[in-house]
Amino acid sequence: MDFELIAKRAKQASLEIADLTVDIKNVALLQIAKDLENNYKSIIDANRLDLESAKENLSDSVFNRLKLDENKMRDIIQGIKDVVKLENPVGKILLKRQLDDGLILYKESCPIGVLGIIFEARPDVIAQISSLAIKSSNAVILKGGKEAVNTNKEMLSVINSALLKVKDFPKNVISQVFSHEDVAKMLECDKYIDLIIPRGSNKLVKYIKENTKIPVLGHADGICHIFVDKSADFDMAKKIIIDSKTQYPSACNSVETLLIHKDFNKKEELLNELKNAGIELISTPDNWAFEYGCKMLAYKVTDTPEDAINHINTYGSGHTDCIITENDTNAKTFMQKVDSAGVYQNVSTRFADGFRYGFGAEVGISTNKTHARGPVGLNGLTIYKYKLIGNGQIVKDYVDGTKTFKHKDL
Repeated sequence: MDFELIAKRAKQASLEIADLTVDIKNVALLQIAKDLENNYKSIIDANRLDLESAKENLSDSVFNRLKLDENKMRDIIQGIKDVVKLENPVGKILLKRQLDDGLILYKESCPIGVLGIIFEARPDVIAQISSLAIKSSNAVILKGGKEAVNTNKEMLSVINSALLKVKDFPKNVISQVFSHEDVAKMLECDKYIDLIIPRGSNKLVKYIKENTKIPVLGHADGICHIFVDKSADFDMAKKIIIDSKTQYPSACNSVETLLIHKDFNKKEELLNELKNAGIELISTPDNWAFEYGCKMLAYKVTDTPEDAINHINTYGSGHTDCIITENDTNAKTFMQKVDSAGVYQNVSTRFADGFRYGFGAEVGISTNKTHARGPVGLNGLTIYKYKLIGNGQIVKDYVDGTKTFKHKDL
């Protein structure tokens, strides 16, 4: 099908879903969860075909992202059910102001419109994005990588079959394209698409940002840091660093650089514990701004907490950075001065996730400084509009002084 027609239908669907009741949206989500539970084996079977085709061509980190199993499917389904429990993000009154008698201004949350999602090797993205798009009353066009084509087709087939069972749910809210040419067309389609969200390699994200006029939400790199302050508890530091590096090394919130205060008195013991956990330590990397995506970890000794902060702000990607310390003053300074979407104290960087934040799921993690930042859940898929309700007022009366504004918040 012609991409412009798909986009045009998605735009129409976005207008239809914009005023859909939250009850209908929740019914749709529960139907999707139910049908995914009933059909998860067919999705895993499709995933096996993709894994078999891709095993010789993908890195271990990408292969792991591609792989679906019962645990991942369970998490996907639970994520959809969690979205059902969340408050409707659309129609919230963010401001109510009396400009004058009988002249009331409202600032109200509303959907963005049509989302274009371009992702690699992560078929779970389809369920996450679809559920969040439905709850936030957006339409979405999905473009997954060719390495996951069988999984993506089966996953979306189950989702759209579920939506057909829901009375009054609009058609074409969730659609999918497959060809490389469709990516180029999507990036040019600013007439119908309101926001592009890439999920994949930094190469993919940079390409998208450089080749579209449509706003892009996301991050290119996940270069996360942990700073071990001199007052850090040894056992806590060991546990947090190992979890941040080994729990899922290919994730964008996995730690890539370890900074250790020169006066931390168990430095060598800590490094040995990390080696014993299977972590390969690198003391003189060619590039401090490098995302390994595996059990490799760069490390550096710093003279002061300020040196650590400067290193992070110089080489970090603005994703997620952590200080391990028992010193509240150092913690406060670190968390204030580190310029990242997530700044943590005494906790694994792997918590940077929409599901773990209670967003139900996420469309991705943004290092942007406009609209949405950090794990992007429901609220990140809304914008707002101003509604002004009056009874015949005209600006001339306020310009010539016949009337004056009251500007009273209600």
